[in-house]
Amino acid sequence: MTPEQSTWFAETFTALVDNVGRALLGKEQTVRLALTAMVAEGHLLLEDAPGTGKTSLAKALAATVQGTHHRIQFTPDLLPSDVTGVTIYDQGTGRFEFHPGPIFASVVLADEINRASPKTQAALLEVMEEGNVTVDGVSHSAGRPFMVIATQNPIEQAGTYRLPEAQLDRFIIKTSLGYPDRASAIEILAGAKDRTLGLTARITTEAVGTMADLAQTVHIDPVVLDYVARITEATRDDSQTALGASVRGGLALVRCAKVWAASQGREYVLPDDVKDLAQPVLAHRLVLDAEAEFAGVTATDVLARLLDQVAPPALRAA
Repeated sequence: MTPEQSTWFAETFTALVDNVGRALLGKEQTVRLALTAMVAEGHLLLEDAPGTGKTSLAKALAATVQGTHHRIQFTPDLLPSDVTGVTIYDQGTGRFEFHPGPIFASVVLADEINRASPKTQAALLEVMEEGNVTVDGVSHSAGRPFMVIATQNPIEQAGTYRLPEAQLDRFIIKTSLGYPDRASAIEILAGAKDRTLGLTARITTEAVGTMADLAQTVHIDPVVLDYVARITEATRDDSQTALGASVRGGLALVRCAKVWAASQGREYVLPDDVKDLAQPVLAHRLVLDAEAEFAGVTATDVLARLLDQVAPPALRAA
């Protein structure tokens, strides 16, 4: 990435954040994380109470990048074919035709994903990892950009299915929106309308692909890669974890750190980029030891402690 490209990237990223921020007041950090997930070509998991703007975030992202948006309400009776689509025999043509499901969109909101059965949740594994859906032996591309924003309600757990670790590992970032501050809440109440309706596109879907390709050319020093490796190894070796961050988790942290650096106009990753993103990228991948969980320890607590213990590298001046 050249200095000119990094400047364009940072300016474009800021414009996207500002545009989405018009629909989600006072949530700049969450919006930056969501856009980081999109440009890193990953998926976002939001764990939040109802009515905090999860649907608005998905709609605003799609509108900002001139993409399409579909919402899937996950329920216990939802079938995998309701998500991916089906092949139907057309008597007129004498051929089978594929009818795509709602998963085919730039931004897909999987609302209350943990209310669907594990079988239906598993229908997302292929498309989230490879960007393709295979139906009756035929592969169909989901296009680019493609992003799943899944939501979970942390309050109502009755009738839900815990997301398996394999699926959690496919979400590049997990975060929450939370409630707006007082000033933002007053402004929202004064408008009392869907703030996503007035949004105009700031970039094309093709340009998002260009940003994703550019981000992967950001330089990351071997000592920073070693820092990422030491953090992920520490999560696996810790006495309070039954399962630590996988190699996929380390790769996700590197991909996000590159986007995070480029969004600030840099062509290289700093250890601080890794530290800033470690919580949203890695915490949801940890499975705690039963004793630690019973004692009230959270994955966030474990990761915060490990980030204090694992010393960041000191980069030499060029």
